[in-house]
Amino acid sequence: MHSDDHPRREDIRLVAVLRALADPVRLSVVRQVADDRPHACGSIATPLAPSAMTRHFRILRESGLVRTDPKGTSKLLTLRRDDLDARFPGLLDAVLRTPDGDGPAPGARSEWGRAALA
Repeated sequence: MHSDDHPRREDIRLVAVLRALADPVRLSVVRQVADDRPHACGSIATPLAPSAMTRHFRILRESGLVRTDPKGTSKLLTLRRDDLDARFPGLLDAVLRTPDGDGPAPGARSEWGRAALA
């Protein structure tokens, strides 16, 4: 893995980060590595085949969400929390606090509230 495969902090773009996080598999990976320690890619819990996960890891890496470093025959995945917090303060915390699922968080209201549905 070359350092060129990871965007520099100043090159991390919000659109790429949000696009990467929009996929439930990649969001799950980010949540699993959010404890700020390296995780072997093979230890990430997922129902997908390793070949499918390779693509997801690449998208996460290229977006700037994670760092992938070789260690022996495996690769270690680390969340780039410091870089993300510097570029987009509060974004990662908000994403990690949001419950799983496609619906809004409990108690969340739409911008227009219930009146828009009437």
